[in-house]
Amino acid sequence: MTGQARPITLVGEPVLHRPCRPVEDFDAALAALADDMFASMYAANGVGLASNQIGLDLRIFVYDCPDEDGEHRKGVLVNPTLVLPALEERRLDDGDEGCLSVPGPSAKLARPDRVTCHGFDVKGDPVTVHGTGVLARCLQHETDHLEGRLYIDRLSTRARKKVLKEYESLQAESH
Repeated sequence: MTGQARPITLVGEPVLHRPCRPVEDFDAALAALADDMFASMYAANGVGLASNQIGLDLRIFVYDCPDEDGEHRKGVLVNPTLVLPALEERRLDDGDEGCLSVPGPSAKLARPDRVTCHGFDVKGDPVTVHGTGVLARCLQHETDHLEGRLYIDRLSTRARKKVLKEYESLQAESH
C-alpha cells in the first residue's frame, strides 16, 4: 500500500458536522488522497472512511468490507448519491454500528439492508455499487458523513447520550 495514514478526526470537530464540498478535480492528488484514506482506515481497523474523518471536506469515501454473501468489496466513491429501496420493499437491519470518529462504543441502529450508491472513481469514471449486509450499512454510514451526519445523530436521545458518555469515559482513561 502506498498511502500515508493520517489522524482520525473525532466527534465535535466542525468538519464532521457540516456537508462536504463536491470533488471537482479528478487528478493525481485525488488518487493520492484515496490511498491515504485507505491507509488511515486500515491503521484504525475500520471498514469505511469518509474524507472529513481525516479533516478534509470533500465528497469522497473509501470502503473495504463484506456484503451479505461474505464477498469482500473494496472501492472508492467520489460525489456519491445513495438510493434506498422503496418503502414497501425496504427491510431493516438493526445491527450494531460504530464509528472511527467516535472510537469505542457502538449502538444498535436500524438501516435498510440493501442500497445502491452511484458516484465516480478517482479517474472520474461512473461507478455503481449495490450493497447488502455490512456493505449496505457502510455505504449509508459513509454517505451520512459526507452530509455532516454521524451515526449517533440517528440514535434516540437516550442512546446517543449513552454512546457519548462511554466515548468520553474511554477518552479520559486514555489520557
